[in-house]
Amino acid sequence: MDQVLKIGLKETVHVDQDRLAALYAELGHAGAEDVVCRAMEEMALRLSHCSRLHSARNLDELRKCARSLIAIGDQIGMHALTRVAGDVICAIDAGDGPAVAATLARLIRIGEQSLTAIWDLQDITI
Repeated sequence: MDQVLKIGLKETVHVDQDRLAALYAELGHAGAEDVVCRAMEEMALRLSHCSRLHSARNLDELRKCARSLIAIGDQIGMHALTRVAGDVICAIDAGDGPAVAATLARLIRIGEQSLTAIWDLQDITI
Protein backbone atom coordinates (compact mmCIF):
# COMPACT_ATOMS: atom_id res chain seq x y z
CA MET A 1 0.00 0.00 0.00
CA ASP A 2 1.38 3.30 -1.08
CA GLN A 3 -1.56 5.51 -0.23
CA VAL A 4 -3.07 6.42 3.08
CA LEU A 5 -6.39 8.17 3.26
CA LYS A 6 -6.82 10.63 6.10
CA ILE A 7 -10.44 11.17 7.03
CA GLY A 8 -11.34 14.56 8.44
CA LEU A 9 -13.50 14.39 11.54
CA LYS A 10 -14.94 17.90 11.34
CA GLU A 11 -18.68 18.22 10.93
CA THR A 12 -20.64 21.39 10.54
CA VAL A 13 -23.09 21.97 13.36
CA HIS A 14 -25.86 24.51 13.39
CA VAL A 15 -27.84 26.01 16.20
CA ASP A 16 -31.53 26.35 15.39
CA GLN A 17 -31.88 30.12 15.62
CA ASP A 18 -35.66 29.85 15.34
CA ARG A 19 -35.70 27.71 18.49
CA LEU A 20 -33.51 30.22 20.28
CA ALA A 21 -35.68 33.12 19.10
CA ALA A 22 -38.76 31.33 20.44
CA LEU A 23 -36.97 30.77 23.75
CA TYR A 24 -36.10 34.48 23.97
CA ALA A 25 -39.67 35.47 23.06
CA GLU A 26 -41.09 33.12 25.69
CA LEU A 27 -38.70 33.88 28.55
CA GLY A 28 -37.40 37.33 27.77
CA HIS A 29 -33.75 38.18 27.30
CA ALA A 30 -32.56 37.57 30.86
CA GLY A 31 -34.55 34.35 31.28
CA ALA A 32 -33.41 32.92 27.96
CA GLU A 33 -29.78 33.84 28.65
CA ASP A 34 -30.03 32.01 31.96
CA VAL A 35 -31.52 28.90 30.32
CA VAL A 36 -28.92 28.87 27.54
CA CYS A 37 -25.99 29.36 29.93
CA ARG A 38 -27.21 26.61 32.25
CA ALA A 39 -27.80 24.32 29.28
CA MET A 40 -24.27 24.92 28.00
CA GLU A 41 -22.77 24.22 31.41
CA GLU A 42 -24.86 21.09 31.85
CA MET A 43 -23.98 19.88 28.37
CA ALA A 44 -20.25 20.24 29.01
CA LEU A 45 -20.56 18.33 32.28
CA ARG A 46 -22.63 15.56 30.75
CA LEU A 47 -20.34 15.11 27.76
CA SER A 48 -17.44 14.60 30.15
CA HIS A 49 -19.56 12.28 32.28
CA CYS A 50 -20.50 10.20 29.22
CA SER A 51 -16.83 9.69 28.45
CA ARG A 52 -16.12 8.54 32.02
CA LEU A 53 -19.13 6.21 32.01
CA HIS A 54 -17.96 4.60 28.77
CA SER A 55 -14.47 4.12 30.19
CA ALA A 56 -16.03 2.46 33.25
CA ARG A 57 -18.19 0.30 30.93
CA ASN A 58 -21.34 1.53 32.67
CA LEU A 59 -23.68 1.39 29.68
CA ASP A 60 -26.90 1.78 31.67
CA GLU A 61 -25.78 5.12 33.07
CA LEU A 62 -24.24 6.10 29.72
CA ARG A 63 -27.66 5.55 28.14
CA LYS A 64 -29.28 7.82 30.74
CA CYS A 65 -26.63 10.48 30.23
CA ALA A 66 -27.14 10.41 26.44
CA ARG A 67 -30.92 10.76 26.98
CA SER A 68 -30.31 13.83 29.11
CA LEU A 69 -28.20 15.34 26.32
CA ILE A 70 -31.16 14.87 23.96
CA ALA A 71 -33.36 16.91 26.29
CA ILE A 72 -30.76 19.66 26.58
CA GLY A 73 -30.15 19.75 22.83
CA ASP A 74 -33.88 19.95 22.12
CA GLN A 75 -34.28 22.81 24.56
CA ILE A 76 -31.75 25.06 22.85
CA GLY A 77 -31.97 23.90 19.24
CA MET A 78 -28.96 21.62 18.80
CA HIS A 79 -30.38 19.09 16.37
CA ALA A 80 -27.11 17.38 15.42
CA LEU A 81 -26.34 16.77 19.08
CA THR A 82 -29.76 15.26 19.74
CA ARG A 83 -29.54 13.04 16.66
CA VAL A 84 -26.11 11.66 17.56
CA ALA A 85 -27.05 11.16 21.21
CA GLY A 86 -29.94 9.06 19.89
CA ASP A 87 -27.44 7.09 17.79
CA VAL A 88 -25.42 6.37 20.94
CA ILE A 89 -28.56 5.02 22.61
CA CYS A 90 -29.35 2.84 19.59
CA ALA A 91 -25.83 1.40 19.62
CA ILE A 92 -26.10 0.66 23.35
CA ASP A 93 -29.49 -1.00 22.84
CA ALA A 94 -28.04 -3.11 20.00
CA GLY A 95 -25.17 -4.26 22.22
CA ASP A 96 -22.66 -3.10 19.60
CA GLY A 97 -19.56 -2.08 21.54
CA PRO A 98 -17.55 -0.71 18.59
CA ALA A 99 -20.57 1.33 17.45
CA VAL A 100 -21.02 2.71 20.97
CA ALA A 101 -17.38 3.82 21.03
CA ALA A 102 -17.59 5.38 17.56
CA THR A 103 -20.89 7.19 18.08
CA LEU A 104 -19.83 8.40 21.52
CA ALA A 105 -16.64 9.85 20.04
CA ARG A 106 -18.79 11.57 17.43
CA LEU A 107 -21.18 12.83 20.12
CA ILE A 108 -18.33 14.38 22.06
CA ARG A 109 -16.92 16.06 18.92
CA ILE A 110 -20.32 17.42 17.93
CA GLY A 111 -21.03 18.47 21.51
CA GLU A 112 -17.82 20.46 21.67
CA GLN A 113 -18.52 22.08 18.30
CA SER A 114 -22.10 22.84 19.38
CA LEU A 115 -20.87 24.54 22.52
CA THR A 116 -18.54 26.65 20.42
CA ALA A 117 -21.35 27.49 17.98
CA ILE A 118 -23.71 28.65 20.69
CA TRP A 119 -20.92 30.54 22.43
CA ASP A 120 -20.24 32.39 19.16
CA LEU A 121 -23.96 33.25 18.90
CA GLN A 122 -23.90 35.01 22.25
CA ASP A 123 -22.46 38.06 20.50
CA ILE A 124 -25.44 38.10 18.14
CA THR A 125 -28.69 39.72 19.25
CA ILE A 126 -31.66 37.47 18.61
